Amino acid sequence: MNEYVIRFSVERRIEHACVMLLFLVLAVSGFAQKFFEAQWAQWLIAAMGGLQNVRWVHRGAGILFAAVVVGHLAWALYLVASRRSKPSIVPTRKDFSDAVMMIRYYLRLSDEQAQFDRYDYRQKFEYWGMVLGSMLMIMTGFMLYLPVLTTRLLPGEFIPAARIAHSNEGLLAFLVVITWHIYNAHLSPDVFPFDVGIFTGKVTRERMEKEHPIEYDRMRADAKQERDAHPEA
Repeated sequence: MNEYVIRFSVERRIEHACVMLLFLVLAVSGFAQKFFEAQWAQWLIAAMGGLQNVRWVHRGAGILFAAVVVGHLAWALYLVASRRSKPSIVPTRKDFSDAVMMIRYYLRLSDEQAQFDRYDYRQKFEYWGMVLGSMLMIMTGFMLYLPVLTTRLLPGEFIPAARIAHSNEGLLAFLVVITWHIYNAHLSPDVFPFDVGIFTGKVTRERMEKEHPIEYDRMRADAKQERDAHPEA
C-alpha cells in the first residue's frame, strides 16, 4: 500500500482550480473572437448568446483572472518578506547546472541525474513563463478594455499594439498548456494517465523520493526534529 505525503495545501489547490477554469473560459471566449470567421467560432458565439455576450464573458473572466494572479503574487511576496516561506520557485544557479546534467543524462552521455528540491528547473520555467505571460495579458487586456483612458496616458499606437500582443500571447499560452503542461501532467510516463497531486494535494512517498529527493530529505528531517521535540505526541 502506498504511503502519501501532503505536497500542496488546500489554498494552492483552490487557486490552481480557479486558474484552470478561468483559463479555459478565457481561451474559449477569446478564440471565438480571434477566429470569428471560422464556422466553429460562429457556432460558439451563437451558443453563448451573441458576440456582445462573448465579450462580456471574456472581460469578466479576465478581471477575475487578474485578481487571482495579483493576489497570488502579493501573498507570495508577503510570505517571503515575513520569512514564513522561502522563495523556492525563484531560479538559482543550480537550476542551470541541473538542466545541463539532465540533458547529458537524456543523451546518454552520463548516468547521473540531477537532484531536485521542491521545484525543478522545468517547473520554474513554466511558472515564470505563466506569470510573465499573465502580466502581459492583464496589462494589454485592460488597455483594450479602457482604450480612452489608455490614450490619455499613452500614444494611440499602443492600442493596436496591445491588441496584437494580447491576441498572440493568448494563442502562445494555449499552445504551451496543451503541449508542455498537458504532457507533464498527463502523458509523461511517470504520471500517465493523470497526475492528481494538485487536486488531492498528496503524492506518494516513493514519487517524492524519486522526483524531489532534497525536499523529501528535508521533510523527513523536520518530522524527526518535531518528534524529538515532542516525544509524548
